[in-house]
Amino acid sequence: MIRPGISVIIPVLNERESIGDVVASMPWGDIAECIVVDNGSTDGTAEVAAAAGARVITSPRGYGAACKAGSEAALASSTILVFMDGDGSDVISDLPRLVAPIAAGEADFVIGSRTRGRHEPGSLLPTQIFAGRLVGLLLRIRHHVHYTDMGPFRAIRRSSMEQLNMTEMTYGWNLEMQVKAAKRRLRIQEIAVDYQCRKGGVSKVAGNLLGSFKTAIRIAAVLLRSAATPASEEPGS
Repeated sequence: MIRPGISVIIPVLNERESIGDVVASMPWGDIAECIVVDNGSTDGTAEVAAAAGARVITSPRGYGAACKAGSEAALASSTILVFMDGDGSDVISDLPRLVAPIAAGEADFVIGSRTRGRHEPGSLLPTQIFAGRLVGLLLRIRHHVHYTDMGPFRAIRRSSMEQLNMTEMTYGWNLEMQVKAAKRRLRIQEIAVDYQCRKGGVSKVAGNLLGSFKTAIRIAAVLLRSAATPASEEPGS
């Protein structure tokens, strides 16, 4: 069983069709709260999330900005932060395995790998799988850490999160977290998680060519910035 002290943070943008079920399926007896961070929805997402039991806050536009706002708004008593998407693609029953290494004092950061787990046909594009493995290879060469994905379902010790000094406010947030975790020499684990097709709406990353292109640009920018900035020269070092 998961101990209280866990805040689940879900950044959302126009996910009315899925967010209610995602929030309702939370293991409410085992978490402190579920924070839904509305990133400028115009379809009533925030109202549906609140009705399902989430604490809803708003943030400036940007996936990373929403994640940062959620982490800063988490209850002071929460020692573990869990990030996940609100489209129903992450399998919430995997949450106990995600946080267990942190709760046991064995890890500081745990990322759920969709490519290592069972993913429903159509839930992951070939380009997403390729990008995850390519970035993983580059980071293994440079930082000696083993990643196979940049998936959104992840957990991190709150005190470790505060050490990362996150600055990427767009879809490069996930990768920046993984890079900085490696640079800070956090105890990192990657576990296989299941993944399924979104329950409604359109992906802001893979739903169209423009979204995919913008995401690729941000990922490339994060990688280049990482290569140019030694850990000793990053803010907070």
